[in-house]
Amino acid sequence: MNRQALDFTPRVVTLGTAGGPRWWTGENAGKRSGIATAVVVGDVTYLVDAGHGVGRQMMLAGLPINSLRGIFVSHLHSDHTIDLGSLAIFGMFTFGPDQHKIHLIGPGDRGELPPVSPRAAVPPTPVFPENPTPGITAMFSHLMAAYATDLNDRILDSLRPSPYDYFVPQDITIPAATGYSPNTNPTPADMEPFEIYSDELVTVTATLVQHPPIAPAFAFRFDSADGSVTISGDTAPCENLVRLAGGTDLLLHEAIDFDWVNQTYGGSADGTGRASADHHRKSHTSAAEAVELATRAGAKALALHHLVPGTTPLSVWQSAGTDFAGDYYVPDDLDSIPFGQTTAATRKIEEMVTSR
Repeated sequence: MNRQALDFTPRVVTLGTAGGPRWWTGENAGKRSGIATAVVVGDVTYLVDAGHGVGRQMMLAGLPINSLRGIFVSHLHSDHTIDLGSLAIFGMFTFGPDQHKIHLIGPGDRGELPPVSPRAAVPPTPVFPENPTPGITAMFSHLMAAYATDLNDRILDSLRPSPYDYFVPQDITIPAATGYSPNTNPTPADMEPFEIYSDELVTVTATLVQHPPIAPAFAFRFDSADGSVTISGDTAPCENLVRLAGGTDLLLHEAIDFDWVNQTYGGSADGTGRASADHHRKSHTSAAEAVELATRAGAKALALHHLVPGTTPLSVWQSAGTDFAGDYYVPDDLDSIPFGQTTAATRKIEEMVTSR
């Protein structure tokens, strides 16, 4: 990393701003990569979610893979996890002998399958019934096992490091007092945020948000000495998110175009289409609703991301911002948004980095 060119103001880099487990087609296709957000403090990167193309986007943003100190996964839908394997496996070509550990923190095993959609004419058969709901630790293990031929070839023949030398998977433990249950109480009311990670630069707290049927689903807040950023994950409008984001300097919130939902699925006569419409309506947030939530939370700035569909014209998202009193962004991929001020704490980080 070019340290002289480094911006030491805490910021997020919107590596990928599209949501959904698909490659969006049509007008504006390819302009937004899969959902992934870098929280950058000094020369350290914390990644929230690992959507399609995240490694390439980090390179384009000038954020080396070996700058990662933590990867935080909001929930285990594939559009948020699809490139975890590439980060770990391609990382063996960038990590040196002094590489620090990279904490991989995300949901644990769900514990039970979600209920079947009432739209089902015949109940579907789940895949891998012997282990149908693995958490982040098991997911990482399964991914590495799937690539064992490649990994062992490079470890034994080329003396490359193992991903396990650097990546430390960790399931998030939900406090028992919340009363969380994946099917009966996935988003406990009046839940207090709880700490899941801290180091000398940031403290990360989490809360459960509303993204049925997947559970658990988390939002994350990063507090640094100079500012805070809250990232909603995927959620319908949620009081827990408002509480977590209280007074935050920057809120990144998901947004869906419900006009697109109605146009795509509104006239559907088949169970899949109707079930898809049901999911979107109970599990996501419109741009106008995100503005309302940010206002109630007292967020100083709001940015929309995880945009569904990823091809919706910018004007659709921008129009909602007229009702927000603070700074309002609809970022493109690779945009940088500050969430702190250059203070004595920032200057201390700069001195620490440049003296290395």
